[in-house]
Amino acid sequence: MTKLHIPVMVDEVVRCLAPQKGQIFLDMTFGSGGHSRAILQKESDITLYALDRDPTAYAMAEQLSELYPKQIRALLGQFSQAEALLMRAGVQPGTLDGVLLDLGCSSMQLDAAERGFSLRKDGPLDMRMDGGRYPDMPTAADVVNALDQQSLASILRTYGEEKHAKKIASAVVQARSVYPITRTQQLASIVAGAFPPSAIYARKDLLQRSTHIATKTFQAIRIFVNNELNELYTGLKTAQKFLRPGGRLVALSFHSLEDRIVKRFLLGISMTEKFNLSVRQKVKRTSQLSSDPENKEGDSTGRAPLMWELIHKKVLTPEEQDIQENPRGRSAKLRAAIKL
Repeated sequence: MTKLHIPVMVDEVVRCLAPQKGQIFLDMTFGSGGHSRAILQKESDITLYALDRDPTAYAMAEQLSELYPKQIRALLGQFSQAEALLMRAGVQPGTLDGVLLDLGCSSMQLDAAERGFSLRKDGPLDMRMDGGRYPDMPTAADVVNALDQQSLASILRTYGEEKHAKKIASAVVQARSVYPITRTQQLASIVAGAFPPSAIYARKDLLQRSTHIATKTFQAIRIFVNNELNELYTGLKTAQKFLRPGGRLVALSFHSLEDRIVKRFLLGISMTEKFNLSVRQKVKRTSQLSSDPENKEGDSTGRAPLMWELIHKKVLTPEEQDIQENPRGRSAKLRAAIKL
């Protein structure tokens, strides 16, 4: 293993899952197996289902299962296929002791230029986490070459939270009228070309390091190509269904869109509700509801009855030491909860 497969916030993950002898776990994002290995090192007498949609990761899970034949069961598929895969493997709903989701793109995917995830390495503009498993699934190149300007801008705004979405979409449409966009660095330079040179590395990450102006564009297209946010919501619902009461869910997210979905899910807030109601609006709503005799169904602010008890009231973020060892995990947010 190269050094970049250091799993993010591994000690916190293991502490939150608290594995004990005879328990059953599901790692929904096996990746290169760092978290699964750490769980097994903490307690080897467990059963661990290792799921990933990426065939490369699945092959690594298979390899690990040769080392741990009694413990590891490798599963290949997306979050939306997890329920069927678990049932087929003989896992019943309400029986898992812990579920882990480590979201986003893995180092393994970013570092393979031919997968097309990284703007720093030139490769075909692909970005499909499933690799070639679904030949009909559009690649990132299909998206940037086929969609109209308005749709592209909408994807960049929604999934990249990119404030210059219109300007970038316009540059993409203009460039592809000359040549099709087929390479990662071609797309990165088209995005950069829409800005003055001084702006290309003007953005800063959480460590105050310069990030390329195309980073959010790449994130947006990747999320769209892999349907990541819908998959995440389905994955959370599957985790809830298969965990026993008292079972633990740990989710690591890497940008605000993912974290918002995890947070809302654990707090029982509807995914469609306006998120940041002011305190005054909330108080007003609550007093209206409590005085309304028609309202027997609990409040209508989009809250479901609570299904989770949070292990930490506040989100956990990496320690300084973690970030030094693994700068890619700098934006990680960990939320953990116990199913009621």
